Amino acid sequence: MSVEGVHLPPGVEVITTRSEAAAWIPAGAEARTIRVTLAPGDPGAPPHRHPGPLFGYVTEGEILFELEGQMPRVLKAGDALFEPGGDVIHYQGANNLPDAQSQLVVTMFAPPGTPVLTVVSAQELAERRHLRATPSS
Repeated sequence: MSVEGVHLPPGVEVITTRSEAAAWIPAGAEARTIRVTLAPGDPGAPPHRHPGPLFGYVTEGEILFELEGQMPRVLKAGDALFEPGGDVIHYQGANNLPDAQSQLVVTMFAPPGTPVLTVVSAQELAERRHLRATPSS
């Protein structure tokens, strides 16, 4: 059921809805809420993947965000994000601000006992280079 058009109490706001998200959730998954805090200019984790989808929200600052097949984009405080997890490489999740902290909170749906992220090898990055979006020249 969509919440669009449903009257919400004062102070409650739906930021974004991702109707197809349930299709990405692995059977038997647990929900994990994760806060990521990045110091000024922090490049974040190296290219990696997550074991399941995540849905989140930038709570502070700006995050340079890039997923395989998508152009890099800057997410600012108040912006929501979705990542399908699984085989999709998360290339960047950097603090876009050189002089201020940035932070996001995500809820990840993953099989119990799996790592939050797995770093992708240099060899795999080279093999999948053709899947990374690049600006047109």
